[in-house]
Amino acid sequence: MSKALKISVRRQCELLGITRTLIYSLPKGEGEANLHLMRELDELHLEDAAAGSRRMRSYLRRRGWPKISRGRVKRLMSLMGVEAVYPRKRTTIPGGPAGIYPYKLNGLNINRPNQVWCADITYIPMAKGFMYLFAIMDWHSRKILAWELSNTLDTGFCLRTLNRAVETTGTVPEIFNTDQGCQFTSDEWIGRLKELKMTISMDGKRRWIDNVMIERFWRSIKYEDIYLKSYENGWELERGIQAYMMRYNFERPHQALKEATPSEIYEGTAKWAA
Repeated sequence: MSKALKISVRRQCELLGITRTLIYSLPKGEGEANLHLMRELDELHLEDAAAGSRRMRSYLRRRGWPKISRGRVKRLMSLMGVEAVYPRKRTTIPGGPAGIYPYKLNGLNINRPNQVWCADITYIPMAKGFMYLFAIMDWHSRKILAWELSNTLDTGFCLRTLNRAVETTGTVPEIFNTDQGCQFTSDEWIGRLKELKMTISMDGKRRWIDNVMIERFWRSIKYEDIYLKSYENGWELERGIQAYMMRYNFERPHQALKEATPSEIYEGTAKWAA
């Protein structure tokens, strides 16, 4: 009798075309109550991006959590990657060994694809856990060029997504803009951008508006899909996000793009109405 073939988890994920983080998506140590609180905190941050832990505690008390402490709110915000002192939801911590680069988009006329790419990470709630979503967007067309889910806020999944965007588009942007997070100030990230000969741009401190295009996308995907579906696990979440990305890029017209889709603008195939 032949022995059963044993395939490692890593190899199984490679064959299925998924990342290993999807099978370990439920964070340990957080009960249902805290997961529910984190979902509410995420919603509140989309409504009031300038709110810190004190104001978030007040909001939660009005929502039926009369005994919620500020310390608990601060801890959960930290777990989510939210910095209370910033006027927007942050999934990264400013600073890093490679230093901070100046913002290069101020006054720049962004009028063509691949002139500027931007990227960010956001917290994604699920019915029984949470993950983080990293996405790279072409600023001019609003097209999402690559994305990946992870259950940790490391630099690795950001680099994989960057390499995938370069590979699938066959090009690199002139400028790449991110926030000042530790992933994007790391030696690995900065080194890769320099290797690809991109100009590095970073948001100014406390300046969520500097990366406004992808911030608007986070609002869209959460209100139009994530909050409505409440995905059970990482596998379902990945399939749902994949479907949303296809609709967003190829089917959904944008008023700001004169009713063209992001893909049409990116590919230069938009048929403008007279």
